[in-house]
Amino acid sequence: MADLDASIQSLLKDPASLIPAIVQDFTSREVLMLAYMNAQALELTLSTRNATFWSRSRSELWVKGATSGHFQHVHSVTLDCDGDALLVIVTQTGVACHTGESTCFHKPLVVSPE
Repeated sequence: MADLDASIQSLLKDPASLIPAIVQDFTSREVLMLAYMNAQALELTLSTRNATFWSRSRSELWVKGATSGHFQHVHSVTLDCDGDALLVIVTQTGVACHTGESTCFHKPLVVSPE
């Protein structure tokens, strides 16, 4: 755990730093959402296996599903090659998006021709 803590601290150089976390469904591999983690959110996610993020609008930690019941059970967290983003693989309970959509990515801007 000491190596992990050192990795987290080197990743997030100061306590206010945030890192993007791309959340993907374990079974379908669909991208569910993008959120942000600070060191504490990442540590809680790794220790509890419940996806925990930093709310930029509320300036507080939030466990995905704490109010909606739409939890994300974490299978894995992987750091990207540049060390500046995370991929969080989850089993989603209910929908991922606060709008009621299954994924936060439901508003196409460009649609490729068939």
